[in-house]
Amino acid sequence: MTSKQLINDLRLLPHPEGGYYRETFRSDETLTNKSGDIRNICTAIYYLLEAKDKSHFHRIKSDELWFFHTGYPLEIFYISDRKIKSITLGNNIQAGEVPSFRIPVDTWFACRLKDEKGFALVSCIVAPGFDFRDFELAGREMLTKEFPDFKFIIEEFTRM
Repeated sequence: MTSKQLINDLRLLPHPEGGYYRETFRSDETLTNKSGDIRNICTAIYYLLEAKDKSHFHRIKSDELWFFHTGYPLEIFYISDRKIKSITLGNNIQAGEVPSFRIPVDTWFACRLKDEKGFALVSCIVAPGFDFRDFELAGREMLTKEFPDFKFIIEEFTRM
């Protein structure tokens, strides 16, 4: 199966951070978060990246779980303890890949296909549920000012 077939068959749409997505689940139950906002308890999406596509640095106000389905491995970069860290999401556990990974609340992160070829299809589950009001796409200048030692990788994973 090709990425174009998956995009068509799964009815994926362009995502603001890069790649393609479609929401597959939104819980009916809600909760009130720490800020007093009402959010669904949980949401899930399909997410697909192709070749040189990137998920640009962003953060959300919830934990996000990533689950690898098919394709080529994804390299996820995240800022934790004022350091850039990375993991490879994939199914080759013997090569150090992991089939799932948690991005903690308010963590700046980005990803790309490890070899910039093919595609990767994953699912992302967010709890409390995703809401675009809780989504922040990083500005290059702002993120570089906060983390000047990471300028090179910030330039690669920001649009401006």
